[in-house]
Amino acid sequence: MAKVKYNNIDNVSTDKTLKEFRQWREERRSKKKDYTYKVPNHPPRLSYLAENRLDTTITWIGHSTFFLQYEGMNIITDPIWARRLGFEKRIGEPGIPLNEVPPVDLILISHSHYDHLHIGSIRKLYKAGTTIVVPAGLKRKMLRKGFPNCHELQWWEELTLGAVKLTFVPTQHWTRRTPFDTNSSHWGGYVLEPAEPQKHPEGEGDGQKRKLPPNLYFAGDSGFFPGFKEIGSRFKLHIALMPIGAYEPEWFMNSQHVNPEEAVQAFIDVGAQLMIPMHFGTFRLADDTAREALDRMELAREAQGISPERIRTLGYGETLVVHPEDRYSGQ
Repeated sequence: MAKVKYNNIDNVSTDKTLKEFRQWREERRSKKKDYTYKVPNHPPRLSYLAENRLDTTITWIGHSTFFLQYEGMNIITDPIWARRLGFEKRIGEPGIPLNEVPPVDLILISHSHYDHLHIGSIRKLYKAGTTIVVPAGLKRKMLRKGFPNCHELQWWEELTLGAVKLTFVPTQHWTRRTPFDTNSSHWGGYVLEPAEPQKHPEGEGDGQKRKLPPNLYFAGDSGFFPGFKEIGSRFKLHIALMPIGAYEPEWFMNSQHVNPEEAVQAFIDVGAQLMIPMHFGTFRLADDTAREALDRMELAREAQGISPERIRTLGYGETLVVHPEDRYSGQ
């Protein structure tokens, strides 16, 4: 049976030729970059996170890895605690040491690239009762790796787990782990919403109206595309976890990674109230630096007239606690 191959909206290609790859390598050798700036580490609030099952929290581990607490569930996005990717060493320590992460209920995978799906990290996080959600085409691999409690989703499909409703939404990207599996699984982001808006996740106050947690959007990995506006039209989003790095050289990366200006525009397009940047400063995947990405993001924020408090940059291990009255929705 022929393998299914997945595509982007409008069949936008991210393919690059060997000649283009060599051209990038030649350019890289001629660049002089200042890597002195490092994303700061914050002491993680381990006792609070271990006990909390009520507040919505967002803790940045690094790259696209977050520890989220939402509707009573502990959730990890795109787990990678690896010390290196190929020849590239990790820059900075993970925000929470892997052996100190509170028990995880749910792991969300945006796509199968090694910097978003690290099997060694998942093995340490996965316990009895942990659920993994992956893009279409990736479940078989996860089952082979020994993770039986796994669901896969197509774009726009929904899944309710506990008090959380997940929707898998499009991105513009690609994937490969071996020379033989290019685009054999899909890629995307996730929208998290309360499954039963009027009920408390632990059952307190059943039937009584309560203040809702924010709707979260984890954007995964993406080039800039019209899908951001469609996502914004389908959901009322409050907080967007948005990639800003790995964009240089832009002639090579722009179909698969947004630059900081595009990230800010994507934040506007999805209609969220708060943006938290990610996918910068942890691994040297491209030629941009963390300082460059943050500075360009700040200039884009100013140019778009977005108030400073609507973009919140976290350090590694830093936790944002979102109380119901802070839903950023005006409701």
